[in-house]
Amino acid sequence: MRTPQNPIPPQLSTLTIRDRIFQWGDRTYLMGILNVTPDSFSDGGQFDTVDAALQQARQMVEAGADIIDVGGQSTRPGAVEISLAEELDRVIPTIDGIRQSMDSIVISVDTSRSEVARAAVEAGADIVNDITGGRGDSQMLPTIAGLGVPAILMHMRGTPQTMQTLTDYKDLMGEICQVLQHQANAAIEAGIGRSNIILDPGIGFAKTYEQNLIVLRNLSQLRALEYPLLVGVSRKSFIGRILNRDDPKARVWGTGAACTAAIAQATDILRVHDVGQMYDICRVADAIFRD
Repeated sequence: MRTPQNPIPPQLSTLTIRDRIFQWGDRTYLMGILNVTPDSFSDGGQFDTVDAALQQARQMVEAGADIIDVGGQSTRPGAVEISLAEELDRVIPTIDGIRQSMDSIVISVDTSRSEVARAAVEAGADIVNDITGGRGDSQMLPTIAGLGVPAILMHMRGTPQTMQTLTDYKDLMGEICQVLQHQANAAIEAGIGRSNIILDPGIGFAKTYEQNLIVLRNLSQLRALEYPLLVGVSRKSFIGRILNRDDPKARVWGTGAACTAAIAQATDILRVHDVGQMYDICRVADAIFRD
């Protein structure tokens, strides 16, 4: 049997959420993206009603999603921040509806606001996915600790409005690793259990086309931090540049290639739009790189 590259240490081998066991290093898990927004870069406006969002959630679960990630604030470059009330109005009814109709599915909430994180978990969410890594809201890490749920901490600089002007790095991978290690330490100090921390290098966030490729080539450096790793490449602009395709929905198979590269370096979770296609890619890539 092939040994996975840079396997997670035994003490980080599992995470149990509801009745689902995440055995890190065993296979690649899929997080289905559910943007309940009118302006996300790829699917804005498609699922901004509860009924449409629930239908999409069901389809992703049937296609093989392990987690449904619900977000109400677009994080595309240049996106304008919405009010707290509007984010709550978008996110909470959807999470509540998913939980009522699919009791066992794992739900994450994509937010950088502690108030939204708390309300989402109370409505049935299981994970908080914060693009700021807990730095955007001083109460986020203590809130997650108090809720007792896992946290996904992503690397980025600035905000969606400013991040693409903040791409000057002296040591790209070294700085990403340093920031993520710092935020993981801050999470532990706030009371979040080490086994409840997942890291994300933030593909496309404060990174140029070339830098995104460098990160994907060097994900193994992040494994040295000894946390489960989530990677989100789905339909992103660097794939569009490679393929010369402006329409994000035309980047499915380019996304598949990028996902395969991530799996080759033992990525644990892939955050994707096209769950059915990526499910097949994950199963084949897992058989090659993990078994």
